[in-house]
Amino acid sequence: MRKKLTIGLVLLAAFILFTVLVKTVDVKPIGRQGTDVGMATVNEWFNGLTAYHETLYKVTEYVGYLAFAVIGAFGLLGLKQLIERRSLIKVDRDILLLGGFYVVVLACYVLFEKLVINYRPIYAGEEELEASYPSSHTLLFVAVMTTAVMQLIVRARGTVYEKVMMCLFTAAGLFMVVGRAFCGVHWLTDILGGMLLAAALVSVYAALAFPDGIRKPDGKYPHGNNLNRFGGVYAGPPINCVYAGPEMFEKESEK
Repeated sequence: MRKKLTIGLVLLAAFILFTVLVKTVDVKPIGRQGTDVGMATVNEWFNGLTAYHETLYKVTEYVGYLAFAVIGAFGLLGLKQLIERRSLIKVDRDILLLGGFYVVVLACYVLFEKLVINYRPIYAGEEELEASYPSSHTLLFVAVMTTAVMQLIVRARGTVYEKVMMCLFTAAGLFMVVGRAFCGVHWLTDILGGMLLAAALVSVYAALAFPDGIRKPDGKYPHGNNLNRFGGVYAGPPINCVYAGPEMFEKESEK
């Protein structure tokens, strides 16, 4: 756990350092209304490769709602467990931590709407300048879809549902990153910053929620009962268990 947590904290430190560099290195007034943009040479070059694509922009806006649907789905799973088990502490630990993770991600989403590092290179239908760093869609989507894949591995192993949903989440995540990069509403550093922050937060979540690994070599899972569960219903292939209770040890001692 300590090693994984360290990786997450290193990534978080890298994001902070990257943000400082974006704010201070190669700053030029290349933005809308002469606003300053850091790492201007790289950002201006990339922006020259991408024109504003209104259709792609709108599609990424609509696809972005999928992240909130996933958040709602796992919220309902947590609520279901709470109602059935009648105690918050009996809700799966990884689900409770996932709820906290969503709160932190959404807090970062709101924070960087107020803490302006860069403004968008275009208006994208808005009359006022809009904050663009880090790309909030990239941050939200990468963070939510990556943790959703982790939950699928734990709770739906070996099922068609796992394969279908993993393909959907992975494809949606890749589409969002590429779509936001090439629809023309972000600087390159906005996309990289969003991915870096998402990677840091996901790494910390994984270290805390799955300290022994999401999938162990012996096929067991990081829950106390080693069962693959969606709200208490086993959804995977049979698991061979060996009973090692007190009676067994008594028999061994009699030999």
